[in-house]
Amino acid sequence: MKAAGILALIGCLVMATEPKVYTRCKLAKIFSRAGLDNYQGFSLGNWICMAYYESHYNTTAQTELEDGSIDYGIFQINSFTWCRRAKLQEKNHCHVACSALITDDLTDAIICAKKIAKETEGMNYWQGWKRHCEGKDLSEWKKGCEVS
Repeated sequence: MKAAGILALIGCLVMATEPKVYTRCKLAKIFSRAGLDNYQGFSLGNWICMAYYESHYNTTAQTELEDGSIDYGIFQINSFTWCRRAKLQEKNHCHVACSALITDDLTDAIICAKKIAKETEGMNYWQGWKRHCEGKDLSEWKKGCEVS
């Protein structure tokens, strides 16, 4: 009986750490409800395109950079400037733990992404957006999605 309970607990823990990869339309709906459509003048297509090229819509994406910092989550938000890992020298402008940026709940990631877009040069912070989305017709990114 104890063994079954332990196996069930391990199963729950494994499930909790599996990456959540959103579909394009599900993200379009979440982003729209969170007020990202036309936020700082950037259409919903910009946000969906950027998230695709930054993380392929994977909420648990992490990229370690040469400087030792890590980009976290669906928006690949950097630990040195925007979130807190544990080091005192990190700036943590979003006032959030980096671990909060790699959960299925995108609230903290969206709040931080809005702060980045507002306090920096719009979406220029994201290299994926600059290389693949900037200056392009992005209407296809929300095509076929029901957005409210």
